[in-house]
Formats: sequence, C-alpha cells, structure tokens
Amino acid sequence: MFSNIGVPGLILILVVALIIFGPNKLPEIGRAFGKSIREFKKATEGIAEDIKEEIKEDMKEVKQIDLKK
Repeated sequence: MFSNIGVPGLILILVVALIIFGPNKLPEIGRAFGKSIREFKKATEGIAEDIKEEIKEDMKEVKQIDLKK
C-alpha cells in the first residue's frame, strides 16, 4: 500500500502531520489509527472464516449427494 511513497515522502508526511496536529496530539492520533486498523483486520478475518465454513459445509453436502448416487 505504501510502497510507492518512499522514505522522503514518508518523512514529509510525518513533518506535515507534526506541524498540523502538534506533538501532543500526534500519539493519540497514531493510537486511534492503529486501533482502527486492528478492528478492520479482525472484521475481515471473521468474514473470511465465515466464508471458509460455508464452503466446507457446501463441500460436505456435495460429497453426501455424490455418495448417494
């Protein structure tokens, strides 16, 4: 995702963020951002698990039908 930015671009973004938000607010923003990323990751993992379970159930049904024939 950030592979196109590079080190100089990242430093520029951090300096601008430091100027805009100040040194006191920046750690709070970083924590909130990290927490949001973790929650998003947990949600996507939950969705992936649900999809895998559905596929397993469908495969079991297909095997049951094949065995009956």
